[in-house]
Amino acid sequence: MEKTNRPTRHILSLSGGKDSAALALYMRDRVPDMEYIFSDTRKELPETYEYLDRIGDYLGKKINRLNADLGFDHWYEVYGGMIPSNHRRWCTKLLKLKPFEEFVGEDSVVNYVGLRADEDREGYISHKPNITAVYPFREDGLVLRDIEQILKDSGVGMPPYTKWGRTRSGCYFCFYQQKIEWVRLKETHPDLFEEAKKYERVYEKSGNLFTWSNGEPLEELEKPQRVIAIKTEHELRRKRDVARRENLPLSEVFKEIHGYKEPPEDEEQACLICTL
Repeated sequence: MEKTNRPTRHILSLSGGKDSAALALYMRDRVPDMEYIFSDTRKELPETYEYLDRIGDYLGKKINRLNADLGFDHWYEVYGGMIPSNHRRWCTKLLKLKPFEEFVGEDSVVNYVGLRADEDREGYISHKPNITAVYPFREDGLVLRDIEQILKDSGVGMPPYTKWGRTRSGCYFCFYQQKIEWVRLKETHPDLFEEAKKYERVYEKSGNLFTWSNGEPLEELEKPQRVIAIKTEHELRRKRDVARRENLPLSEVFKEIHGYKEPPEDEEQACLICTL
């Protein structure tokens, strides 16, 4: 069969996070034929869906929702009730990477990734030879403060979930959440917290109880005394961070002024395709 020459596609993956949102706004007029996608696990926060609608309105283009047929619950049952963790990230593979590569197919694609110039980490890089990743923020030297300014100037703003202390996009039961975020989820969306608890069940093949939060069942985490302890520990950590910044050498102060910020606990190991 004769091979047809199709034009290179330009694709930007939105996660519901600030960086990919800002990149979409930044590239809107630079790449008019950009395709925007969002891999929907069907377990996102309501604020994430609201934010995507806000982004789509600004872009004036449709955001393609992937996983229209298979969401998290399908694969959860396929895995026999074994919830994902940092050691078994089947959610990233099957709900993020696989749908993206299926959407791309064999077409030649430029994939736009929202890593900033002040970040020392790598984003998703496909092993498929037809996909080339590019990093406009890094190429143009944009840092955190630039990203925040882009969102402010556009009127799109920061993701709404940041108002109640959530630091990441992704599923409401993401296992990379800090314990304080679990507490805030319970306080803000008690219904979603209860739904998350339902997934913590004994895995029949091994008899082990799989939990979302580092071996601590949510039934334990939500107890009043434990909530107090988590909040106290978080406040102590926050004060230590403030004290650390006050004693930074000039070189480190310069980095923070220009947008550099140390990632929160566990952030360095997070699924960047979900959080950018």
